[in-house]
Amino acid sequence: MEQFTVLDYAFIAGYLILTLAIGLMFSSRASENVGEFFLSGRKLPWWLAGTGMVATTFAADTPLAVAGFVAKNGIAGNWVWWTFVSGGMLTVFFFARLWRRANIMTDLEFIELRYSGKAAAFLRGFKALYFGLFINAVIIGWVNLAMFKIIRIMMPELNPELTIVVLVILTTVYSGLSGLWGVSVTDAIQFLIAMTGCIILAVLAMQHPSVAAAGGLRGALPAWMFDFFPSISPSGSSTVGQGAFALPFASFAAMAFVQWWASWYPGAEPGGGGYIAQRMMSAKDEKHSLLATLWFTIAHYAVRPWPWIVVGLVSLVMFPDLPAAEKEDGFVHVMKAILPPGLKGLLVAAFLAAYMSTLSTHLNWGTSYLINDFYKRFIRPEADAKHYVRASKAVTVLTAIFALYITFFVLETITGAWEFIIQCGAGTGFVLIMRWFWWRLNAWSEITSMVAPFAAYSWLHFMTGITFPLSIFIIVLFTITATLLVTFLTPPTEEETLRSFYRTTRVGGVFWKKISDTMPEVESDKGFLLLFADWFLGIVLVYSALFGTGKLIFGEPLPAALYFLAAAVSGWLIYSDMNRRGWNNLQ
Repeated sequence: MEQFTVLDYAFIAGYLILTLAIGLMFSSRASENVGEFFLSGRKLPWWLAGTGMVATTFAADTPLAVAGFVAKNGIAGNWVWWTFVSGGMLTVFFFARLWRRANIMTDLEFIELRYSGKAAAFLRGFKALYFGLFINAVIIGWVNLAMFKIIRIMMPELNPELTIVVLVILTTVYSGLSGLWGVSVTDAIQFLIAMTGCIILAVLAMQHPSVAAAGGLRGALPAWMFDFFPSISPSGSSTVGQGAFALPFASFAAMAFVQWWASWYPGAEPGGGGYIAQRMMSAKDEKHSLLATLWFTIAHYAVRPWPWIVVGLVSLVMFPDLPAAEKEDGFVHVMKAILPPGLKGLLVAAFLAAYMSTLSTHLNWGTSYLINDFYKRFIRPEADAKHYVRASKAVTVLTAIFALYITFFVLETITGAWEFIIQCGAGTGFVLIMRWFWWRLNAWSEITSMVAPFAAYSWLHFMTGITFPLSIFIIVLFTITATLLVTFLTPPTEEETLRSFYRTTRVGGVFWKKISDTMPEVESDKGFLLLFADWFLGIVLVYSALFGTGKLIFGEPLPAALYFLAAAVSGWLIYSDMNRRGWNNLQ
């Protein structure tokens, strides 16, 4: 086994030093107040805010997961996450401007902007602890474990546990020093490094002698591996790894038509939320917020995955005997097998970049909940700005320590965590979307939408044989029914709170008519229904760019040109509509 060279370690060390230097560079600006620490003073340009979103969702485990989907089910296996495009575009055109317009610190602060009473206060405090500490620590833990796997395979001479601890300490230092400014700038650099490394790996992988000897990827692998769409069967079980990837129609329908708007999932929350909302709220203005989210959605789905897909296909040629449970590891085995000295270090630096960008954002975002929505709201509401910045830095460290505990002592016992999260958030999306557009929803509605999926999931899990994704239909139906029932059995939000919310967001729409009729002086957004045209065109834009890039990579220039033409026309129509609406002048 060839060990890493001095050049490899030089690439890695150079990257780590650069990251720490950026953190130190922005430390004084972040220390001014929590607005600078958590939202960059609301001055991020669209390209920096959007790239930060992409970098955060580009975690160390993401390339491995996508390569695993491809190795098991072909390119079409990616539809398990490609279906979220619809939800992403919903956020772009319906919510990005509203989040920026709300002028709040976190998306949990929205709760008491929109709802009233003790139920609203409880909901805000509970979600701050639940998402900011526990769910956040689980997500960080899974990212840590993915990096652990990469270190163990690529650099067996290192102690992986100790290495993870050192990386968490370094990331905690620069994110704790620099706040969102430093995190955003390092995110942009980390994304550039990570994508460059993955593209180099994909090019070298396609040119590897074992691939060439087999007649290229097309000659080495069955044709169904290159299908962009799964075959849909009327009934029966999924066909995996035995021919063309097939899904029962009900399973595909659950993912394509229900999951994207109904289920809460980190980074793909219906209506935006979490660290995605944080970046939207940190943008310069509403225009930059919308463009940031549009760039994120295009880059997330159409730009990032192709190098990972290619490497996943190559791994089948180079390592055909990997067990099904280890197909994801094929990505790292390809790295180890084909990269020359120097490039190994560059690729490890690329994975460090992907890993640390995710980790730093989650530390900053989780701390924003714990400080702004719990500590400041319920413990020390009257402290000065410097105190909250100091508390934020301390809580960043404590969150990192708790996440390390989860990584090494808890997560080994958890299986199917992501399916569990999707199912236990099924139906919540209905409230996360409609709380903006329907005045009657109240805090109890949102509380019910969080509790009901757990009850439905528990019943399905212990009392029936119904599993994911078919379980989505039942959980969503139960959750929405329970939510509506509770909504009409509990008092509405106080009218003054509703009026204040409407005045701040100017959200508009027929479901606010009861409130808007009492406030004729507030000019709300017009052309609400026409936004659905932009939403549809955005979906066409992303899928066309995604498939056009794939066709180009696999040597089909004519279909690629047609896809790119559809993407260009869709983009031009969106741009024209934005100009017509005057969105380019939004402040």
